[in-house]
Formats: sequence, structure tokens, C-alpha cells
Amino acid sequence: MSRAIYPGTFDPPTLGHLDIVERSARLFDEVIVLLAVNSKKQPLFELQERRALIEECVQQWKNVRVDLFDGLVVDYARQAKAEAVIRGLRAVSDFDYEAQMALVNTQMAPDVETVFLLASEHHVYINSSIVRELFRYGEEYTRFVPEIVIQAMRRKRAAKGAGA
Repeated sequence: MSRAIYPGTFDPPTLGHLDIVERSARLFDEVIVLLAVNSKKQPLFELQERRALIEECVQQWKNVRVDLFDGLVVDYARQAKAEAVIRGLRAVSDFDYEAQMALVNTQMAPDVETVFLLASEHHVYINSSIVRELFRYGEEYTRFVPEIVIQAMRRKRAAKGAGA
């Protein structure tokens, strides 16, 4: 059975993320969407909120599950007996960073491959940081995220307004 992990912070999950999940689910018997903790980022959604959102977003794919991990992705890959780490690429600038990480991971776990999937042309310019920024400034973001995320972001805005 082939198993891959797709790590990220997914804050919030975007249509681009789901495109990569869907394509990965066709390539591997099992895909684990791995919510990684990134202390460098200011999250819009707490970890458990993101987990619930992603679980709802991926429920249509029976071979996809969600897990959490605070540590090195390559360590999780070894523990989960994953053969591959999936990484989505949008631009050449993504490749520079991702290639460095893939080479380091290969040194640490030679049996875990990094698989790069190019973002589809419809999602090549989408990333969570842009969605968060649009949301914070009250600009249109809904075309970049699934409906479940739109609803969660609206609840977040309403709660913030009530607390102000």
C-alpha cells in the first residue's frame, strides 16, 4: 500500500490545497494531510479549528485522512511509514525552498521521496497568506476557499465584531 503525507499549516485551507489533495489521492493508496505547527506564522484559525475544516473538506476522498504533528515532517513520514511527502509548487520561488527541504529530507530519510505537484493553472496564484490578508482587510476572498471555509471565516469575522 502506498502512503503519502501532504504537510502544511493550511490556514485557511484553499481550493489550491484541495486540488493537490485530490490529485494526490489518485496517485497514492492513502494520503495523510498533515497539519504542521509553524511558530513563525500568526494563525487565523487555531490548530483544532483547522483540523475540523480540513477533515470536512477532504471527507469526499475515502483514502484521505488528517493528522497533527509538531516536529520535523520527515520524522512523521518515517513513523507513518510513508513513501512520499507531497509538496505543491506554484512558482519558481517555491521550488528553491522546496528543493532545499527535499534534499535535507533525503539525507535524513533516503527511503522517503518528495513528490512535487504543480499547482493547476486555476490555483497557481492562491496561497493562504493572501487569503488571510484579503480577509483582514475586508476584500473579496471567497473565490479562493471552499464553502465550509467561507462560513468559518464569516463566523470568525462576526465573533471579532462582537468582541470589539
